[in-house]
Amino acid sequence: KHGRVAMAAIVGCIVHNNGIHFDGYLSPSAGLKFEDVPTGINGIRAIPTAGLIQILLFSALVELAWMPASKYDGDYGVGYFGNDIADPDEKARKLNVELNNGRAAMMGIMGNMVAEVLTGQTMAEQYAAGHISPFGDGQGVF
Repeated sequence: KHGRVAMAAIVGCIVHNNGIHFDGYLSPSAGLKFEDVPTGINGIRAIPTAGLIQILLFSALVELAWMPASKYDGDYGVGYFGNDIADPDEKARKLNVELNNGRAAMMGIMGNMVAEVLTGQTMAEQYAAGHISPFGDGQGVF
């Protein structure tokens, strides 16, 4: 499940950094629109406390009731886009592919968060400024 959450997080990060936002309000009572939430790791600070509690309660529901942590194989019986995979070899291969993609996404979102904290820039700001060098010279890729 951590890999699936990380895959959603990295896609959300890329989408949000490209200026794509939901229409409407995140919190109508607080007057907070989705577009008012800053990009990057600082966006969590803009969410009202009640919203964070709702997120935590939903996560607990999923973790404890719907998809228990005791299912180490990642097969929660929901199928592949609604279709169950009958061939056990194909099913095992697809679960391994998803597991590996989840691991890559976990590394990607963690690297993105670390880079944001170290540089003080979001992913989009880093790319726009050319700060994508692993050697820290700020002159491009290498």
